[in-house]
Order: sequence, then structure tokens, then C-alpha cells
Amino acid sequence: MDENRRLWVLSGTVVVIVLVMLGGFLAFRGSPEPNVSVQSIPNDLTLTLDGKPVAANGELKVKEGKHTLTGERRGFQSYTETVDVQADTQVKLYLFSNGDVGREWEKAHPDQVLQTEEEASRKYQERTDRLTQSYPILQELPYVGPGFTANYGASKADPTNPEKLAIYLKLTVPDGKKAATDWLTGHGYDPAELELIYTQ
Repeated sequence: MDENRRLWVLSGTVVVIVLVMLGGFLAFRGSPEPNVSVQSIPNDLTLTLDGKPVAANGELKVKEGKHTLTGERRGFQSYTETVDVQADTQVKLYLFSNGDVGREWEKAHPDQVLQTEEEASRKYQERTDRLTQSYPILQELPYVGPGFTANYGASKADPTNPEKLAIYLKLTVPDGKKAATDWLTGHGYDPAELELIYTQ
């Protein structure tokens, strides 16, 4: 009886020790670092991650949080993108030529140029969709009304944010401002929620 009890106590102690060690290992190991999968065009550009050189194509292990990727190559416009990595992420970093060296490279790599153009088109459409969702009025602009014209342009309140827009109202008659306000409210827009810039 005593031997069985000692065996049970010993087995229980071993199980507890194993569980404590396993728990400690999992706690101190932390969560695995996410992967950032990078595709670059030109495929031989120089890429840095937070200022340190990395492979231009392939997978990078990074810590969660914000990271800055910068791509550079002679004959191309440099590009910097900040990526907020919370899980595995895919980044496409495509540069556009801005000189003879870049144009010569493009002639020799038409398949990569096509990918760059497709990516630029996709990003443009995504941005357009976001802006249209944020500013439904864009679907009605430009507009020529009685005593005013309405269009959109860069925000003066937040000029560094490309996704912040202002509505530019050019007044062509003395009571054009009232006509513009009436048009906005009549179409369901609250002038107080828009950045309105009046010009004469």
C-alpha cells in the first residue's frame, strides 16, 4: 500500500514538474514573429527595413509593430512605405523609372513593367474606392450650378494627408454662397461635415 502511494506521489510530482517547465517555456518563448513577404520590382533594387539592408524579395521575420521599407535603384524614383505588422503580411514594392537607366531596364524587362502597371492601377482603384466611400459627393463633381461651380482638391486643414479632401466652391455671383449651400443640403450633404473652400 505504501509503495503504491509513493508511486502515485512520485508520478504526480513528475507531472507537475513537466507542466511547470512546459508552461515556462511557452511563456518565455513568446509568440512567433510574423513574416513579411516582399515582392520588389525592379527585382534587383536595394531594399532596407528600418534602415538595415534586407533581401529585395522573399520573406522577412519582423517583430510586431510599425516598420519602414525603402526601395532604391539608380534610374528609378525611390519609394518608402510604412507597414504596421500585426500578422503575416504581403508587401509589393514597385518603383517607377525616372531616367534613361530606368527606361533601358524597362525595355529589357517588359513582364515586370506590366506587373508594375497592374499594381499601380489596383492601388489607384483602391484609393478611389476609399475616397468615394469617405466622400460620396465626389460622384457628383465637378458640378456647375447657378452662381457657383463645385469641385474637389487637396485639404488645406490636413495638406499632408492625400486622403483628406476639401470641396472647392467658386462663386460667380454675389449670392453664390447661398446657392452652393442650398445645393449641398438639397443633395443630402451637411456643409458642417465638409471642408469647404470658397473662391471668387
